[in-house]
Amino acid sequence: MEDITLVNNEFLRQFEVKIKNELARIEYAEQERKIFLTKISIPETVESSEFEEQFIVKVLEFIADKNLRVVPTSPKIAGFVRKNKAYKSLLPVGIKL
Repeated sequence: MEDITLVNNEFLRQFEVKIKNELARIEYAEQERKIFLTKISIPETVESSEFEEQFIVKVLEFIADKNLRVVPTSPKIAGFVRKNKAYKSLLPVGIKL
């Protein structure tokens, strides 16, 4: 899979990645020092769960670099964090998945 270039579109409150001339996105809401990942949208032309995982990892790394906490309200993203325990350290205190 090619390298993913992540764009933080603050105006639309979403992380974006161009793939196959289409836009994959993860919508978010920011509150205090937390980012709520609310929805993930992958174009139907992309049938790769590997891409979806790489996209989520890129977003979580971006959030970690900004020293923010993540609250995954999207079931797909919450499931990813649940399976990949390395990212549980990004959860706010008291949030369990």
